[in-house]
Amino acid sequence: MDTPLLQKYDVPAPRYTSYPTVPYWQTGPPDEEVWVKKIQTAFEASPMVSLYIHLPYCERLCTYCGCNKRITRNHQVEEPYIASVLKEWQMYLDVLPGKPMLREIHLGGGTPTFFSPAHLEQLLTGIFDKADVVPEHEFGFEAHPASTSPEHLETLHRLGFRRLSIGVQDFDNDILRIINRLQTCEDVERVTQQARALGYTSLNYDLIFGLPLQTTQHIVTNMEKISQLRPDRLAFYSYAHVPWIKPSQRAYSEADLPTGQEKRALYETGRHLLEATGYREIGLDHFALPTDSLRRAMDDGSLHRNFMGYTPHYTRLSIALGASSISDSWDAFVQNEKEIGPYRQRIAEGHFPISKGHLLTTEDQVLRQHILNLMCRFETSWEPADLQCVALYEGLERLAELQDDGLIEIKPFHLKVTEAGRPFLRNICMALDARYWQKQPQGSLFSQAV
Repeated sequence: MDTPLLQKYDVPAPRYTSYPTVPYWQTGPPDEEVWVKKIQTAFEASPMVSLYIHLPYCERLCTYCGCNKRITRNHQVEEPYIASVLKEWQMYLDVLPGKPMLREIHLGGGTPTFFSPAHLEQLLTGIFDKADVVPEHEFGFEAHPASTSPEHLETLHRLGFRRLSIGVQDFDNDILRIINRLQTCEDVERVTQQARALGYTSLNYDLIFGLPLQTTQHIVTNMEKISQLRPDRLAFYSYAHVPWIKPSQRAYSEADLPTGQEKRALYETGRHLLEATGYREIGLDHFALPTDSLRRAMDDGSLHRNFMGYTPHYTRLSIALGASSISDSWDAFVQNEKEIGPYRQRIAEGHFPISKGHLLTTEDQVLRQHILNLMCRFETSWEPADLQCVALYEGLERLAELQDDGLIEIKPFHLKVTEAGRPFLRNICMALDARYWQKQPQGSLFSQAV
């Protein structure tokens, strides 16, 4: 990678799982009646629903983690939490003008496999009892390799799950020890083999580059294991060092972290080795084999990105249950209470547990679509009339410098990210981010772009 370009563009930038990004949402939650009307309108447009369920408990704190979680070894918390989630689901069912058709379910965390197989079955049976499942559904869950048992895999497979995402992070025991993640390479191999034997058809590994003390040799070793185990897809994330948000990351020093050119070289090494073994880069930081649904979606132009990450399916309505989870009706976002106590209390009182949200303006929706196109397809197009959206016109003007640097190509009514520009995809999207430029952050807010 060109070192001057890296030095120029490796600045703090949003990750763009949404637009506007969460720090730029309006203050306070929308009125419940407004949110209900938004989800009813989205449902009337299509009864297809994507469902995210946040299961926030972990037995041990992984110090690198930026997720919303509660650390405990008290498994008595499982059943009361599930009861609250099912009551929240019923609140949605009570206001939807029909029976939802489930296209996607994703169990995230936290550690979903903190919950016993019996409790996960209780949760999912409660979801399925009052919904239909479309034939071409995609149900997946996040699996900690040390806590995922054969019973977890069997139960979820019987309930229709065919995809799981294994949190590998790195195969090196010393790095795992530094980030306080207790698992082994043998755990990963065991879960992989057991899942395939049961009939899971899409296995994802989460890997992170930029972890403390991680070197190029670690990445080479990781990719050697990948070539042996052959997961169907990978998320190869940049470690986001945000100790001002996640104090657990102060467990190690910034001096232990690869940065700048050194950090980017880790990704480029991994990308080169993955592509040499048949994986293709999908959007930002993801890779897939030709047989995986993400790869097919990338090829046919149907790839979508939401708060759950990249997905082969688009649904206008995404309902999210559980503490801190974010729902999306396309023209509105809402986020639930982050803390479990207030979340459960709001539900017990008969209210949607919303803590904040954002109603998208027409301008927001225009910019959201272009940013989504770039994140999923590395290109976007517009009509002459679209330039009446002043924010889009101003964003295109901000892209002039990136075009001069060879990161994008702009032709009449069309923008394409070049091969050289793909590492700077977040910078390109940020140029179109009107809300960012209207109020640039004064302090530390985002992780580095590259």
